[in-house]
Amino acid sequence: MLPQELSTALEAAARVPRLLVTSDFDGTLSPIVDHPGDARPLPEAGRALVELAALPATEVALISGRALRDLRVLSSMPDAVHLVGSHGAEFDSGFSHDIDTELLTAITETLTAIAADRPGVTVETKPASVALHVRNASDADGQAALAAAWEAAAGWDAHATTGKAVLEFAVISTDKGEAIDILRAEHDASAVVFFGDDVTDEKAFRRLTPADVGVKVGPGDTAATHRVSSPDDVAAALRVLLTARAGA
Repeated sequence: MLPQELSTALEAAARVPRLLVTSDFDGTLSPIVDHPGDARPLPEAGRALVELAALPATEVALISGRALRDLRVLSSMPDAVHLVGSHGAEFDSGFSHDIDTELLTAITETLTAIAADRPGVTVETKPASVALHVRNASDADGQAALAAAWEAAAGWDAHATTGKAVLEFAVISTDKGEAIDILRAEHDASAVVFFGDDVTDEKAFRRLTPADVGVKVGPGDTAATHRVSSPDDVAAALRVLLTARAGA
C-alpha cells in the first residue's frame, strides 16, 4: 500500500491542466541488477508510463544517467515517452553543453588501467562521461579502485558524481534538475511528478516547486517530499496517477 499522503498528492497532481511525469530508470523503474545491461523496467511500471503518455495534456520522460542510446534500448519506450540521458545532459537534439573529447579519452584510459587488475571492477563509457562500477568487486578491490580514481581526478576538470557502487566523471555539466526545467518549459507543464532513487536525483528534487510531487525510492537523505521502498511501489504509484489522470 502506498502512503496515503503520496496517493493524495498524486491525485492532486493528476488534476492540473498540463502534467509532466518524469522518472529515473535504474533503481526506480528497474530494480538494481549486478550487470547494467540486464536492467529492464518492471512491466507494470512500463505500461503505466506508456498509457500516461497517451493521455491528453500529459507528457512523460525518463531522465537517466545512462547514455541516451542505452536508455532507448533498455527501456523499450515508444517515441511518445521522451528520453534524456547522461544525467540530464543528453537530449535527442544533442548535448546541452560542449564535450571535451580529449579529457574524456584521458579519463577513460586512466579508469581502464585502474580496473584492469581488479576483478569485478568495470568501466562504462558514455558519450560525455565515464563510470567506474565496483558492485561486483570485492570490498578491498572496490575501495582501492575508488580511491585510485579520486586521486587521479585531482588533475581533471571533470564533474564527479557518486552513486550506488559507482563513481562517474563527466566532461560536461550534468543536472537532472536542469533537464526538468527544460522539459517543464518546453511542455508548459503546470506540475511535475518525479521519481528517483540515487544521489544524482537530488538535483531534480531540489528544483521541484510546491505544486510538484517528488518521490524518493529507498533509504537515504532526500529533498523529496515523499518516499517509497522499491520499484514495485513506483509501479503502484504510477497506476494511481494513471487512474486519477484518466478520470480527470
